[in-house]
Amino acid sequence: MKVLITGAGGQLGHELCARLLQAGHAVIPLTRAEADFTCPERVRDAIAAAKADWVVNCAAYTAVDKAESDSATAFIVNRDAARAVAEAVAGYGGHLLHVSTDFIFDGTQSHPYREDDLANPLGVYAHSKWAGEQAVRELMPEALIVRTAWVHGAQGNNFVKTMLRLAAERDELRVVDDQIGSPSWTGDIADALIALIQQDAHGCFHFTNEGVASWYDFAVAIIAEARVLGFPIKAQRVTPIPTSGYPTPARRPAYSVLDKQKIRAALGRPIPHWREALVSMLRELQT
Repeated sequence: MKVLITGAGGQLGHELCARLLQAGHAVIPLTRAEADFTCPERVRDAIAAAKADWVVNCAAYTAVDKAESDSATAFIVNRDAARAVAEAVAGYGGHLLHVSTDFIFDGTQSHPYREDDLANPLGVYAHSKWAGEQAVRELMPEALIVRTAWVHGAQGNNFVKTMLRLAAERDELRVVDDQIGSPSWTGDIADALIALIQQDAHGCFHFTNEGVASWYDFAVAIIAEARVLGFPIKAQRVTPIPTSGYPTPARRPAYSVLDKQKIRAALGRPIPHWREALVSMLRELQT
């Protein structure tokens, strides 16, 4: 099977390319150098020329706070380029998997969000990702859309790597404790995406690692597990603070836990807990 990955230089795209190659598939990695997502026409042309069996759109504008002052670029990348991807794939009759986010929900629920729950994005990034989903569905109703959250991996920048860097420099870390979600390792996300591709799945699915945490809980676990594994840790304490104590340009959902009942049934196997996945990520980072 020939699979084209957009955003192949990012943390999820990089992981997905590696695992698809390990599984024996032909992989076409499309990075910003090959197709800049701020130029949707070039993206459309590159994908149309490749004619891959599956296209997995991992490319996205993910700078949540910067998007508040750069909305034009966020919408070009997350909506217009997503539409261009769908146009190209639909044009030659291929299959599309589009990766989306928990941010399309407003976080006012107190129970996990199902795939068919009402979207109500809060900021520019969230609105642009929801617009991208809608554009894909409009052109390819049969497309596969997978929403995930709190992504971390050995490649690229993420919360885990930020905490490791700060913990090596500071005695104390101050971390928000009133935003709740489910950390998700790129290795487990990639395995789930590959399983869905191999099933020729379509429709919308939610995938994160099992379990629920606040950013504070996640930070405490990162420091504890990293210390056990021998990472250089100077920090002696992690202090919980409210969101109001760490103001940001973009509003974030206070509760963005995703319901995984649908994808559990599709995978037919347990999903690893986020803390188990964190240890896997840290061990990979060591190597």
